[in-house]
Amino acid sequence: MNFKAIIFDLDGTLLDTLQDLALSVNAVLREKGLAEHSIDAYRYFVGDGIEQLVLRAFPAGSEYLDQLPLLVDQVKAEYRRRWADHTRPYPGIAELLDFLEGRKIPKAILTNKPQEFALVTVNTLLSGWTFKPVLGVSSSIFPKPDPQGALQVAGLLKQKPGDLLYLGDTDTDMKTAKAAGMFPVGALWGFRPAEELKKAGAVILVESPLELRKYFGGDCDGG
Repeated sequence: MNFKAIIFDLDGTLLDTLQDLALSVNAVLREKGLAEHSIDAYRYFVGDGIEQLVLRAFPAGSEYLDQLPLLVDQVKAEYRRRWADHTRPYPGIAELLDFLEGRKIPKAILTNKPQEFALVTVNTLLSGWTFKPVLGVSSSIFPKPDPQGALQVAGLLKQKPGDLLYLGDTDTDMKTAKAAGMFPVGALWGFRPAEELKKAGAVILVESPLELRKYFGGDCDGG
């Protein structure tokens, strides 16, 4: 089966952002005198937007959560300082993107990152490739798993939802793809395990980005 376009999740799919996200939230926790979390713990905190990240990282019932917008702003400020310290594309991503560009396959990004950070990370670390559009959470784009953003991408690409492959690394991504009528593929190099992705509706699981070539007219061995 060959698809006509692809939608990528960003964090945990194209870019390994976990350490910079974790260190940003931990900095705010530390400033409040609260216990920090391991980097690995953030695998289950991220994925549903920055507000959910803060709610999961801060202790339930914490007095600080009464001022959630302020905490979110503080985390954003910390992330602006360090988002590029450790964040890099995953192995094989550059080669996959080169392949897709060579085949003239339209590529888009849909992420629960705030639009501000979606644009700066993509424009800095993925500037060698074309993504149209890059959609993060904003006043006009609801967070995933709401399918609104995915369907908006399909409209902008002038493609039927069923002709789009959707690649992500969390249950939120798989639910988004299913709700939008797209083909859900789980990235096993990301933040969540295979069991979660399967349960949420992943039709295919891939261990390496280059495995996706066969869904766009290439092959796994030589492209």
